[in-house]
Amino acid sequence: MWSVFLSLCLFLQPYSAEEVMLLDTTETTSELGWTTYPDTGWDEVSVLDDRGKLIRTFEVCNINQNPRLQDNWLATPFLYRQSAPRMFVTLRFSVRDCASLRSPSPTCRETLTLYYKQADSQRELMRTWAAEPSSGETETREGWVKIDTIAADKSFSKVEPSSPHQYQPNRYSRINVKTRSFAPLTRSGFVLAIVDSGACVSLMGVSIFYRRCSATSLHLASYVATPSGAEPTALVPVTGTCVPHSKSQGGTPPRMHCNAEGEWMVPVGGCACDEGFEPNVNESACLPCPVGYFKAVSGSVPCSVCPPNSRTSLEGSSVCECRSSFYRAPIDANSSACTTPPSAPVSLTWEYESADGGVSLRWRPPVDMGGRAEVWYGVVCRICPSPTFSNPAACSWCGEGVTFSPSQTYLKQTKVTLNNLLTRVTYLIQVQAINEVSALSPFPARYTSINFTTSQSVPSTVPMMHQLSRASDSITLSWPQPDRPNGDILEYQLRYYDKGSDVDSALTMFSETNTMTVNSLIPGSIYAFQIRARNERGYGPYSNTIYFTTLPLEEHSHQIQNRLPLLVGSVMGGAAFLLVVAAIVVVVVFRSKRRESPYSDRLQRYISNRGGVKYYVDPSTYEDPSEAVKEFAREIEPAHLKIEEVIGAAQFGEVSRGRYRPAGRREVLVAVKTLRWGASDRE
Repeated sequence: MWSVFLSLCLFLQPYSAEEVMLLDTTETTSELGWTTYPDTGWDEVSVLDDRGKLIRTFEVCNINQNPRLQDNWLATPFLYRQSAPRMFVTLRFSVRDCASLRSPSPTCRETLTLYYKQADSQRELMRTWAAEPSSGETETREGWVKIDTIAADKSFSKVEPSSPHQYQPNRYSRINVKTRSFAPLTRSGFVLAIVDSGACVSLMGVSIFYRRCSATSLHLASYVATPSGAEPTALVPVTGTCVPHSKSQGGTPPRMHCNAEGEWMVPVGGCACDEGFEPNVNESACLPCPVGYFKAVSGSVPCSVCPPNSRTSLEGSSVCECRSSFYRAPIDANSSACTTPPSAPVSLTWEYESADGGVSLRWRPPVDMGGRAEVWYGVVCRICPSPTFSNPAACSWCGEGVTFSPSQTYLKQTKVTLNNLLTRVTYLIQVQAINEVSALSPFPARYTSINFTTSQSVPSTVPMMHQLSRASDSITLSWPQPDRPNGDILEYQLRYYDKGSDVDSALTMFSETNTMTVNSLIPGSIYAFQIRARNERGYGPYSNTIYFTTLPLEEHSHQIQNRLPLLVGSVMGGAAFLLVVAAIVVVVVFRSKRRESPYSDRLQRYISNRGGVKYYVDPSTYEDPSEAVKEFAREIEPAHLKIEEVIGAAQFGEVSRGRYRPAGRREVLVAVKTLRWGASDRE
């Protein structure tokens, strides 16, 4: 609170006035030579003052003369006003008490009257001087302006006998000192006149001066010396000039006001030092920041020591330059410390992350962060020719096959997982540490490295599973080999459980082949099946869950009853078919010798029992059966087909229930026949 009060007092405190003296007779010892009118009026004499110093005075004492002749003028020389609109005059004089005279005169006075007259030169003034003073007893004469009638506060009553020029204590101890001002002054100069109208007076000193606000500096703004205003209440506005190496605050020039007493007051605004400069103690100048210091912004704040790892070589610096191997990032302020790239990460280790052969890398942050808070990591992967390699340059890039989780670059965590690594291959891994200034350094990022050789990995996931056949209490399944067996497959493990149960209640079976029959199942039930493969390293992950349904007990019995006549008919039909085929072969062979085969066309027809026409493809006419499929079949987008569950088995595979929804059409329920695994190209 006291600091605020002190600041307010300093803000409101006026600055001392300066008096510019135009005329001062108190220090003059030689003849003054002022103009008098009439010649019988004022006399110039030399006397000793109260200090025993010889001074020049003017005296008049014509109290016994005709009152009409009591008009004694004493005029100063022509004085240039020096652009001041108001002047001050101080008179030192003594007056004889009229009552102390032996025969008091009714025209005796104890006052003096002051006048002034303006002109542009002494010559102009002298042309009218002789006639004007005697123009009459009026308050204002032509060209002359009355200032005031000055009455004495003190007077002397006794004249002491003394020799000429001797100090008279009775007279000089009763000196009056009066100050008056006059304005407005608009021309180049003026003359001051002191008029006696019947007093016995001794004028011992006349001082004519004007007051001005002295040249000063405030809030880093310079103000020239300014004369006070013409009116007693005038405030002369003065625009300041910012000191060198500074500029005005807020874009408005600073201002102060000079009052009638020559005192500065009411400052408005100020200036602020530029970047690299600070104000001195009294805020009158801006000084350059010394070496080792800087100032980044303009204002009245002092210079600051250069932040760590930076320096200046010249005075007046607005920014400290970074030392060698230290930098500022684009996001850093000029006042921030200079930093460097981090050191290498430490404690790099690796281990297998999953059964698929993924490798997990872990490390610890750098010991030296380079003076920054942020740090990122990048992983470089190389494949080396052998576990005993000695030159890293002999290693090649891993390529796009290896994946990094969560990322290979700009990692914030100290862990990364590498997947899709090759087995029995030596890898060289480098983990780099970078920050915001790493890109500014000409040197590569510091890193730590580790190398390892992968062993044989476990098999990958079995991609799919098919139902070969089913009964009321059994299901026969088949599956392909994993996409990445990573060696020889030793066996398969199948687990299954009722759909209404969970995996914890699953039963397991093993097979060295890619087919397996699961027995002792409940008729008409849905079972969940999963399969996985094992090699020398171990088991791979389980496949996705696939659901198959056993036949209901009634349907199974019905199939058995219907199967006997079907078998007998099939045998008889097969024998008849073989005889027909043999006859056809003989005819075809015989005719082929005579002309080209009628079956050379790729598209053959036969007449159905219903009389309709159906088309089929003879695969034997194609070198590649897939070409026949492309020519006479239309493929659909797999994404539009959704298989829900297996509902039966067919000759070449299994039948599943699914939903087909082509683009822009509604969804329909369909039966999907899939080719069993291991089918021939003709099938």
